[in-house]
Formats: sequence, structure tokens, C-alpha cells
Amino acid sequence: MTDALTVSAVQYQALEGGIIPNVQEHVRLVEDAESHGARLVVFPELSLTGYNLALLATDDSWLHPDDPRLGDLHEICRRTGITVVAGAAYREPDGTPRLASLVIHPDGTIECGFKTHLHGPEQELFAAGDAALLIDLDGWKIALAICSDAAVPAHSTDAALGGADAYAVSALYTVAEKHRLALHLGARAMDNRMFSILANLGGSTPLGTSCGLSGFWGPDGLELGQAAGTGTEVVTAVLQLSALRKFR
Repeated sequence: MTDALTVSAVQYQALEGGIIPNVQEHVRLVEDAESHGARLVVFPELSLTGYNLALLATDDSWLHPDDPRLGDLHEICRRTGITVVAGAAYREPDGTPRLASLVIHPDGTIECGFKTHLHGPEQELFAAGDAALLIDLDGWKIALAICSDAAVPAHSTDAALGGADAYAVSALYTVAEKHRLALHLGARAMDNRMFSILANLGGSTPLGTSCGLSGFWGPDGLELGQAAGTGTEVVTAVLQLSALRKFR
């Protein structure tokens, strides 16, 4: 395990026009994160389409295994050595619909984490996942969560019991949920003695206007840095192994 891991949380205001323009903007933002030394870049929930479930009535808004539209993301990961977590509606090989975090590795492989705690109309569109996906990067174990997963303490606790050093949440928190955001991310970190990371969708959405505040919390539950506004912004932090050792 390396002594430090540099992570960028991208607060992202999704573009109109479907998956392809959003892939291109993801590539640009990964290049930005590379300039800050990031090894891992985390995007929000449904970052490749935006949180507009009405769009999912058309198949073009869903990603599939080996989807060629991800080609440029694969290439930027290969070129930079960065691992990217992007949010998408995803159909498994057997057709199962998932609200997913797609983990794109530099070697061209993809892992998929699925939202476990669906809510509202999501329950009619997606099948729920079973648990947080844990990915390994430079010896660090990063657990992936999607939005309301972070509201259920057992989700992060199970990840911590599985060895997670950080809990990365891809989400949409609106202005009305600003107070919940701070409680969720701080508590998940403090209760489990791990870092927490938030990549929040930015801008206006059908659920309301984003409250922003993408960023990082330490294993003591205290903020380590957050986005200044509510639009697209790259927030980067260096997660230190010494901080984990202090609280474990």
C-alpha cells in the first residue's frame, strides 16, 4: 500500500446531447485531474447522461458491455494511467438494467458497481445491487457507493469490514439535501475510520438544483476540502496512510 493516494472528485454538470458529448467532457476533466497528479478520478451518479430518468426510455441512453462510445475514456485511462469511475445506466450481458458506477482501468478492463438502495422511480427502471464494489488501487481499497447508498450506515460498514480504506460516493445532493450531505459523508468516514469522497452532480436537475460541495472527509469525519461552487469543478486531495493509522 502506498503512503499516499491522490484522488480527484469531479463535480460535474452533465451536458445535453447524450453519452458521446459527455464522454468527451469526461476526457477533458480527466486531463485536468492528471495535472494535479490524480491516480483515481471519481464522477457523479449518472454522469454520462445526467440525472434525467425520462431519457432512459430510449436505448441510446444505456451503456452496454464493450460499448464503443467509451473508447475515448479507455484511451485517456491508458495514456495517463488513471482509473476513472463514471456514472451510467448500464445493461448487463443478460439485459439486467443497473444504475452503475463503471470503473475504467488503464489496462482496458471495466468493473461495475451497482446502486444497492434504489429509491422512487429508480425502483421501476433498475435492479438493485447487492453490496459496494471494492476496487484495489496502489494497494488502497476503495469502496464505491451511489447516492442513497450513503444514507444507509450498513452499506459503508460492510465495505469497511471488507477492508475499505475509502468510501467513494457518486451522487446527486440538491440544495434541499445540503444538511444530509454533510451528515452522511462525515459520519460514514468517522464511524468506519476511513476517508470518504463525494462527487456530486452539478447544476440544475429534474430533482432540483445541486448544492455542490463535492470533496473529501478524513477518518475523523472532518472536511478536507470541497468544491467552491455548484457547477463543474475538479477537487483534488492527497489521502495519507498516516491519517488512517492514527484512527485505526
